[in-house]
Amino acid sequence: MNQLILIRGGGDLASGVALRLHHAGFRVVIAELPRPLAVRRLVSFSEAVYEGQVTVEDVTARLVTPDQVESTLAAGLIPVLIDPDANVLSRFTFYALIDARLIKSPPHPLPISVPLHIGLGPGFSAPRNCHAVIETRRGHTLGRVYWQGQSAPDSGQPEGDPRRVLRASEDGVLITHANLGDHIEEGETIASIQVDKYTSKQIHSPFTGVLRGLLRDGMEVTRGLKIGDVDPRDDIANCRLISDKSLAIGGGVLEAILANLQR
Repeated sequence: MNQLILIRGGGDLASGVALRLHHAGFRVVIAELPRPLAVRRLVSFSEAVYEGQVTVEDVTARLVTPDQVESTLAAGLIPVLIDPDANVLSRFTFYALIDARLIKSPPHPLPISVPLHIGLGPGFSAPRNCHAVIETRRGHTLGRVYWQGQSAPDSGQPEGDPRRVLRASEDGVLITHANLGDHIEEGETIASIQVDKYTSKQIHSPFTGVLRGLLRDGMEVTRGLKIGDVDPRDDIANCRLISDKSLAIGGGVLEAILANLQR
């Protein structure tokens, strides 16, 4: 496949989409924020913004400038651009744009139209503000493609045991006390929020498991922001594997692209 695909966002769900498209032979480019907030950092191509280069499973992504996109693709890598407004659309001819930012609200109009605009999850409605919507909520509809209508609304609650998601209790700076992949006991201190020079709020694990996600040390956080994820299955191998949910969503994106190519 010679088609060029732009993915907005490089978190774990977006990275599952990128992995599937890359394996299917599409040329994938990722546009990210200057300071991404991916929690599952070991399976997020957005980490290339901080590290310069990152490998997820068997695919490597590299932080580049627009002038380096073609050579990076030719090397078999995924280019990652710091480009929150998707200005790269004016530099290259993209067949499809996948909005995987999971903003859960209607998107701003694209600066340039594309043959296929795919939105992931709540906020998108086909054909009103995109061509196709992919369901992101777990269940029998996960990964399904909607050419008319929208996905299930945002429930406001994490899937599964809500305790697994760690959130900032205050505005401040995140100080980490554990590493991704660590076995964590119930009540163990995972991180703290430095509110000011004299005040620090600790964040403890709600149960025993493996630390599957955690924002980078030193990140500025706001009250209620998702900062971590404890997995009660306690399997360290899962920390470096794209999730079943991400792969299902990636399969839906692949279906939408292939179906549109046949029209």
